[in-house]
Amino acid sequence: MNTSRLFSLFFQGSLVKRISIGLLLGVVLALISPTLEPVLQINLAEKAGFLGKIFVRGLRAVAPILVFVLVIAAITNKKAGSKSNMKDILVLYLLGTFLASLTAVIASFIFPTKIALVAGEGSLNPPGNVGEVLGTVVFNALDNPVAALANANFIGILAWAVGLGVVLRHAADSSKSMVNDFAEGVSKIVHFIISLAPFGVFGLVAETLADKGLGALADYARLLTVLIGAMLFVAFVINPVLVFWKIRRNPYPLVWTCVRESGLTAFLTRSSAANIPVNLSLAKRLNLDEETYSVSIPLGATINMAGAAITVAVLTLSAVYTLGIEVSFGSALLLSVVASLCGAGASGVAGGSLLLIPLACSLFGIPNDIAVQVIGVGFIIGVLQDSTETALNSSTDVVFTAAVCLADEQKNA
Repeated sequence: MNTSRLFSLFFQGSLVKRISIGLLLGVVLALISPTLEPVLQINLAEKAGFLGKIFVRGLRAVAPILVFVLVIAAITNKKAGSKSNMKDILVLYLLGTFLASLTAVIASFIFPTKIALVAGEGSLNPPGNVGEVLGTVVFNALDNPVAALANANFIGILAWAVGLGVVLRHAADSSKSMVNDFAEGVSKIVHFIISLAPFGVFGLVAETLADKGLGALADYARLLTVLIGAMLFVAFVINPVLVFWKIRRNPYPLVWTCVRESGLTAFLTRSSAANIPVNLSLAKRLNLDEETYSVSIPLGATINMAGAAITVAVLTLSAVYTLGIEVSFGSALLLSVVASLCGAGASGVAGGSLLLIPLACSLFGIPNDIAVQVIGVGFIIGVLQDSTETALNSSTDVVFTAAVCLADEQKNA
């Protein structure tokens, strides 16, 4: 009986409840590990991090092949003459990212923040200009398909999947059926990996708190307040307004569902790419059009980066204020545009947006060696900044996809 209850606790019922239990247990383990370490001679919280690594590795491993086969299956079986919603979703992605960067600029004007510049970490290769970012996007789209899958290059994966899907629309029914069966098989593997989320969350929380803690962030409280405040404003004000514009009814039930079920796992994995399977699963439970979400979700993980745009804008302006540089309205508006482009060019992995800060800093004549030091500040606050950024980015993919699908359903009802 006890074994049965334990099994149902972790493998049955609401996934959100099970994840919440894993999160709580992870916090408890992180708190008691220092006390137990002298007795056990090991830090249990750090060891529990192995579970988190397995979970994130599983998501990252399955995401590329899942996106590849789902997009091929969706386009292959798309009925002739059926309406595509991708244009409306793309408009929301671009508009949402720009409004997020504009929000960050306004917040930085209202609450100007200075930072203590420190040395950067690791080997960094920031892009030189916006053209370089856009050029990288084009080259990624033309990547070898095997290399794209191996390196989780989602732009290249999407390009090849769309191309193959279009070609296979003229294939025999038996071939189309095989593509569907393959997509269904990969989806079942994803479902199993997502069912392990409570264990993964348990390990991620325990290791993060044991390694970094929150005390190290005290010196950057004001900067974090501006960053996270802007992200929360976008999540619970800007996004709901855009959703209401599409569906013309209370947007908050949808927004909250997406933040709770997508944002939570994204906050802990800190990777939009790793959260793609979670978002696809959520879109399916919301009964959205599979032809739409199988393309829009991986596309969103690549270009819909409101949180990244906020990070780039706030950290850039923090450097500007620290150096005493004057900021005009025109340069602030230009920063909003550049931060939006930077957001779209940010990679879907932890800390991807930080490498684009030098590009934005160049607008104000800030030399690269100082801009790289700003990246170092980003690494220090990353335990909260990057987690919140990814939660906003990833949950917004589902929010906007659902808004357009629901609006289309209402129109056709």
